[in-house]
Amino acid sequence: MLNLPNLLASLRILIAPVMFWIILNPQVFTANGFDITWNYYFASLLFVLASATDFFDGYIARQWNQMTMLGAILDPLADKMLTLAAFLGLMVMGDASPWAIYIIIVRELFITGLRTVGVSEGISVKASWSGKVKTVAQMIAIGFLLMHWPYGTALLWFAVFLTVYSGLEYLWGFKKAIMKESIV
Repeated sequence: MLNLPNLLASLRILIAPVMFWIILNPQVFTANGFDITWNYYFASLLFVLASATDFFDGYIARQWNQMTMLGAILDPLADKMLTLAAFLGLMVMGDASPWAIYIIIVRELFITGLRTVGVSEGISVKASWSGKVKTVAQMIAIGFLLMHWPYGTALLWFAVFLTVYSGLEYLWGFKKAIMKESIV
């Protein structure tokens, strides 16, 4: 069902490759007489707007009782597309550690795989608080890195720590859910 929350998640999916392209093509700005910082500003603006849709789609879905199966799929997919587009663009441009990005991508693929197995087995493990905090930390780190602000790299590694922690917490929750299912 296509409702406002799902449209907002879809908008995030559309913004991700545009932002990725902007990060990778700063010459579009510099060749037209703009300072490179305009590239940073524009990529950051798109990222912040897209990130805001993440908050609003969830809020609207809950408040207006518009939670759908499509939304349950689109929302995390849109989040991953947006953050990975930013992280990969930053890594390619030399502004983010390849190891940090590798750890984040591996965690995201692993948890997505676990969710897929869970759905096929009728097991649902909801996102934890640490997963939400991880997403916010990643978004803040991306903002700092996109703008080339101080402490961007430190924030990235803090986000990596939270990414690993929330992944382990999710794995623990998944294990408990499987154990509970095998008892029943």
